[in-house]
Amino acid sequence: MNTPLLTVVVPCYNEEEVLQETMKQLLMLLETLVNEDLIHEDSKLLFVDDGSKDKTWSIIFKASIYHEKIKGLKLSRNVGHQNALLAGLSTAKRFADCVVSIDADLQDDIYVIRDFIEKFHEGYDVVYGVRDNRESDTLFKRSTAQAFYKLMRKMGVDIVYNHADFRLMSRRALDELERFNEVNIFLRGIIPLIGFKSTSVLYKRKERMAGESKYPLRKMLSFAFDGITSFSTKPIRFVLLLGSLSFFASVCFGLYFLFLKYFGTTVSGWTSLITSIWLIGGLQLIAIGLVGEYIGKIYKETKGRPKYSIDIDLLNLPLSNHLLSIGDDEGDFASLNLANHRIK
Repeated sequence: MNTPLLTVVVPCYNEEEVLQETMKQLLMLLETLVNEDLIHEDSKLLFVDDGSKDKTWSIIFKASIYHEKIKGLKLSRNVGHQNALLAGLSTAKRFADCVVSIDADLQDDIYVIRDFIEKFHEGYDVVYGVRDNRESDTLFKRSTAQAFYKLMRKMGVDIVYNHADFRLMSRRALDELERFNEVNIFLRGIIPLIGFKSTSVLYKRKERMAGESKYPLRKMLSFAFDGITSFSTKPIRFVLLLGSLSFFASVCFGLYFLFLKYFGTTVSGWTSLITSIWLIGGLQLIAIGLVGEYIGKIYKETKGRPKYSIDIDLLNLPLSNHLLSIGDDEGDFASLNLANHRIK
């Protein structure tokens, strides 16, 4: 059996509290999979720093010097989770037969990766990690998440229920993903469009070990709205339907108000004012805002700006260059040895 070269891509944003434990557990997992002859011994971990403001990059940098299986990718600025993940996938596919993406907070069950690899050996190009329940979520988050997936399905988006960004993709699938050039990235909706042989693996999601969630309510709502408007024109059609119903209601109310006017029970000018403001004004603002959202996305697409810029790529940078680029804090070899000891 040919053992595939695996790269595990981990997007990170301000994850200093959990990152060393994440590295430790993933290194142990890679060693186990290598010993079981499921993956190649040159398999690696790729941590993508999405413009973190804490010591996330410093931890990645130090670990990459002392562990040949740990590599880092530093983006020049914060570009968001989806773009950071895409940067990691695009970089990793140059050196790997398959790539697993997982968040740095250790909520996803890393030992399910063994099942991913087994499915890859069976010929699957995409393996989705799917939560079997949401018992670890609060009632609010559980209900809003379920509403999100149901809404996306209603909007005609082919999305895997209860799947986030914990998945395996083959190099062939990643090559195909690279052909999707849109700027408004929503990977959960894009990857099912690839159409290659895929399957799902169920797992239980754990509580976050440390740190804070990087998806508060505001970001969750923004993420959901981006997903809907990036993949469906049904909101525009809904506004068209609403406008038609509003026009019909306006005609009915107009006839009713004229009837009242002829019987002398209304104030002069009240009829036209109420009809126009109540039934048309609000709908116009909603429609203009929604159409503007789509126009804004078109504007971003036509600009053709890069989705991310790579500052440092430790997959291609020789060790000597690593050392030359170390700053004062990162050049303290005592702290490097201490970090090495903690990770091991």
